[in-house]
Amino acid sequence: MSKELTNLREYVGVDEIKGPVFIIRNVHNVGYNELVEIIDEQNKSRVGITLEVGKGYAVVQVLGGTTGLSISKSKVRFQEKPLLMGVSEELLGRVFDGLGNPIDNMPRPAYKEWADVNGAAINPTARDYPNNIIETGITVIDVMNTLVRGQKLPIFSGSGLSHDMIAAQIARQAKVKDDEQFAVVFAAMGVKYDTARFFIKSFEESGVLERVAIFLSLADSPSIERIQTPRSALTCAEYLAFKKNMHVLVIMTDMSNYCEALRELSTVRGEIPARKGYPGYLYSDLASLYERAGMIKGVKGSITQLPILTMPNDDITHPIPDLTGYITEGQIVCDRDLHSRGIYPAIAALPSLSRLMKDNIGEGHTREDHPSLASQLFACYAQVKDIRALASIIGEEELSPLDHEYLNFGEEFERKFLSQGYNERRTLEQSLDLGWSILNIFPPEELVRIKADMVKKYYKPRPEQEEK
Repeated sequence: MSKELTNLREYVGVDEIKGPVFIIRNVHNVGYNELVEIIDEQNKSRVGITLEVGKGYAVVQVLGGTTGLSISKSKVRFQEKPLLMGVSEELLGRVFDGLGNPIDNMPRPAYKEWADVNGAAINPTARDYPNNIIETGITVIDVMNTLVRGQKLPIFSGSGLSHDMIAAQIARQAKVKDDEQFAVVFAAMGVKYDTARFFIKSFEESGVLERVAIFLSLADSPSIERIQTPRSALTCAEYLAFKKNMHVLVIMTDMSNYCEALRELSTVRGEIPARKGYPGYLYSDLASLYERAGMIKGVKGSITQLPILTMPNDDITHPIPDLTGYITEGQIVCDRDLHSRGIYPAIAALPSLSRLMKDNIGEGHTREDHPSLASQLFACYAQVKDIRALASIIGEEELSPLDHEYLNFGEEFERKFLSQGYNERRTLEQSLDLGWSILNIFPPEELVRIKADMVKKYYKPRPEQEEK
């Protein structure tokens, strides 16, 4: 039984220890998400956070784990403040653990201020509508699933697919206008050591590390740290975006590992599980992270989120991608069939979607032909899928000459438009021109989604089309 020692709300002894959490009773005026200091028998300090508070009790998660804590002799001190994290521009170019502690063998940065890692969703009345795009340098994203500043656009992938390479490539290549400040905050949760080394090495070799802040929670780190990692990363991003007027791209991988840690903690607390054993508050917990992205009226900076998750068994109806899709503004879906055929990035064009794309492309934003070109590419590739399904039933020899042109288009679309080297960065202009160079496999009258004046301006027929 805990006993209060001083009027500073210091207690000795806890009532129950369960995995990374403990329960302490006979406590007073304890707040939710309050910072807790725990002193073990060796007089070593650990940090904890209150997960749940009630009349006379508190449930505390220990960020360093509860191994070695004594039920009767541990001292618990409630700090009357939330967990804070030091922030400054010096976080760029550095590598931290999930709690914001440097792990790159360099001195601790000089912090300008301390911020609550829990943050808060942006007030809807203060939100500005996302505008202007972020060029990723990846053709299929820039042309057909354009990423917009202030948007939440997740990547739905699967185990063994190339999402780590896509994440690293976007972090290296992403850019905004030349006269604007841009930074990347990269958060990796539950990743293996070789994966973490891959990310750091990729940023170092490409020379972009100086504008990237990296937060790593390795697979052998406590699950509690995995839960804190995206919050630390977003706290850093909020300072850079809303205090220093930078446009910040936050890449978070893998959100499935985050949700697994959340389920593990929920089980330890004895909570009633919901779908697939995940806690009933999974939706609101994910929303507390995703809704920290956006733009604020009167502030130049912005936070754009690119969360990456691996769908268990490639099931897009699984609770993690399902709930993520409700909160975010679209999704980029990786395809196992494309990956098995050696196409990188293996992004499926048809199920992918960027809901904010339509308001931020075209004349005045990108190029006048962008909306109609993307629509035509989408329509033609959808037709390819139908014809391939038909050919599998009746055979290719029974198809019409036009059907064969669509099949040829599908092959070129996947091998030239979708496929792109890991170190290849294509500008938006190059990507749009590439789209036209593939569409010219058809006669102009097949391009029904593009206005005649744009076809006349951008369409360059192949020799065989000129003969016709």
